[in-house]
Amino acid sequence: MVMNEISAAERRSLIAQMVTEKGQVYVSALVEMFNVSEVSIRRDLTLLEESRRLKRIHGGAIPIPGNFRTDSFEEKEKLHNSAKERIGQVAASLIQQGDIILLDSGTTTLQIVRNTPASLRVSNMINMVTNSMPLVPEVLTWPSPNLTVLGGIYLPDYQATVGPQTLNQLKELTADIAFLGTDGLTLEGGATTANVLMAEVDRMMADHARKTVLVTDSSKFGRKGFVPVKGVSAYHTIITDAGAPTDMVKAIRDMGVEVLLV
Repeated sequence: MVMNEISAAERRSLIAQMVTEKGQVYVSALVEMFNVSEVSIRRDLTLLEESRRLKRIHGGAIPIPGNFRTDSFEEKEKLHNSAKERIGQVAASLIQQGDIILLDSGTTTLQIVRNTPASLRVSNMINMVTNSMPLVPEVLTWPSPNLTVLGGIYLPDYQATVGPQTLNQLKELTADIAFLGTDGLTLEGGATTANVLMAEVDRMMADHARKTVLVTDSSKFGRKGFVPVKGVSAYHTIITDAGAPTDMVKAIRDMGVEVLLV
């Protein structure tokens, strides 16, 4: 990733991640890293503090104790859009007529719906099941949608349903493909997220699908979230962009997992 070519939203997301992982960041180091002015970095830190992503201190910032908040759904929609769209196109190409599809609440899985071929949008060609509220209006524009929306407790930051009701509904289903996103991916910890309830839903979706596909842009590689979802080898396919670290891609492929770079 070329740091001086990323958007301000992407820069703030990276800064928040660095604070969580390193415990402290310094304005001077961030100015050099991102090749932007000190004024821009101080504004980033102010905005991140206002959204309770960190606490500003003299010359830098530190984490807020006990705060594991990640980017909200709306914030994530502004990040890595080009990569997510390419990932969504490739993922959508895996869907076949008659498939039952599980989709979690990630912004990348939303791109799968947006890139589903027109031939599969008619006459109930596929069945889609999701806990994602933003996905619903997208599917309802199709000529003959067959969509099951999982009930449960609504999480505003994720714009998704979770909890016992969601899990109980998933227990009754068997799908052909589960498309799942992630907040982080490491070789040791696998796919992770920041929310325990979201992790439960993703885990259940993976367990109730014949094929599990992880869709994630390369910024998540090497990032470790708060709650583990599944180990790397639990996924049949990982679709990501060409910015993924080559050593990690090779290691994942050596585990027998298909990795598609877009």
